[in-house]
Amino acid sequence: MLRGVVHVLAWSLATGAATTLSWWGVHSVMAGTAYDPPRALPVVADGPPEPEPRSTSASTRPPRSSPSPSPSATREPPPKPSASARSTPPSPAPSVSASGVIKSYATEGGRVVFDLGATSATLVSATPDAGWSMQVWKTETWIRVEFGSGADRVTVFCTWHDGPPRVDVGTY
Repeated sequence: MLRGVVHVLAWSLATGAATTLSWWGVHSVMAGTAYDPPRALPVVADGPPEPEPRSTSASTRPPRSSPSPSPSATREPPPKPSASARSTPPSPAPSVSASGVIKSYATEGGRVVFDLGATSATLVSATPDAGWSMQVWKTETWIRVEFGSGADRVTVFCTWHDGPPRVDVGTY
């Protein structure tokens, strides 16, 4: 009888140790992989963009703590958007940057924002919609952003090799 109890106790300790070691290893690897997806700020023609309000839910992780800034580096928090500003979509009117015109292209798969200059273009941001993935290709004369969901593809293609930048949106 005593021999059986010793075997069960040894098995229990070994199983507990193996489970704890496995959990610790998986936890340490997975802790560094969870992140919040990046959010694109709306392009506004009459002033700096305001951040979108963040919703809190049970699946949202709290923000990582950062060291407190020195008193000289502190900034005032940005003003909170009004209820009417949150409910209306960003203005479709392009804003002008130092190098060109900022234009946003909303597609079925996501939103792409370009800075269109006189002889070239720069990708400002590309944000896929929920359920869509994204790929970006860049060369010296064109930028291609492709959104994909299953067999559906939406491509935003900006070229400037033979003149000023031109943007084409295609669904495949």
